Amino acid sequence: MSTAPIFRRVALIGFGLIGGSIARAARAQALASEIVTTARSEKTRARVTELNIVDRVLATNAEAVQDADLVILCIPVGACGPVTQEIAPHLKAGAIVSDVGSVKGAIVREMAPHLPANVHFVPAHPVAGTEHSGPDSGFAELFIDRWCILTPPDGTDPMAIEALGAFWAGMGAKVETMTPDHHDLVLAITSHLPHLIAYTIVGTADELAQVTSSEVIKFSAGGFRDFTRIAASDPTMWRDVFLNNKEAVLEMLGTFNEDLSKLTRAIRRGDGEALFEHFARTRAIRRGIVEIGQDSAAPDFGRPHPPLKKAE
Repeated sequence: MSTAPIFRRVALIGFGLIGGSIARAARAQALASEIVTTARSEKTRARVTELNIVDRVLATNAEAVQDADLVILCIPVGACGPVTQEIAPHLKAGAIVSDVGSVKGAIVREMAPHLPANVHFVPAHPVAGTEHSGPDSGFAELFIDRWCILTPPDGTDPMAIEALGAFWAGMGAKVETMTPDHHDLVLAITSHLPHLIAYTIVGTADELAQVTSSEVIKFSAGGFRDFTRIAASDPTMWRDVFLNNKEAVLEMLGTFNEDLSKLTRAIRRGDGEALFEHFARTRAIRRGIVEIGQDSAAPDFGRPHPPLKKAE
């Protein structure tokens, strides 16, 4: 990884899991000479100051972006438009403005109209995260071997794209570039729909648990447990994702419902061959994900298990 500063000053607007991880990773790899940040909550700003992982914690967004070479909005998608309008008059000429949202079409529509012509707009989506949030949740290793997708609008300066790509690569990410609309279609099936399904299944189980004296929770097997991890993600962020990528999500949801209907018919008819064929195909997809290094091949997803106590 690079040890030479790519940017003199980086400003992070918002300091949760992603913002905190960027700060930690960029400082660890010396990718910026100075890192400044701000957050909406005074409590969060105070906690970031205590953590001592940035150079300065500022009270307002306008203060944070002044003289910054790179500005990254680490806030929910729905807040990006108003915040961009707020910071636009204070941006340095030649600055790169980016974000970390998992929806890109809406980001371009909401942010681009407010940005002055003398700055470079390079939206980005680090495809990494956990179910935790807040300033204490970040860690420097979050982006290692994970994808960061850049979605620059047509006509963006190639040097700005290259610089931001180098910044993310310096934090360990693998960088890919695609159009905003293509990004939203791909992420609708790989991320947004799985989260929607997880929220639905956990909600259904919660209703059933009330009838069974919480036995659904008590005896949850690995599959349900993994759904609860996904469904524990930040509700504000995911509300904004579904509202701002609804066309792609609805398209993927329609395809999913068609496939679910096929499986329903196979179960009803006792068609074991159709079920086996479907499960075998999806198992191969899982193998492919492991083979390209996107997950662990260790049993039980690499979770630690306590040792068996010896009988006395």
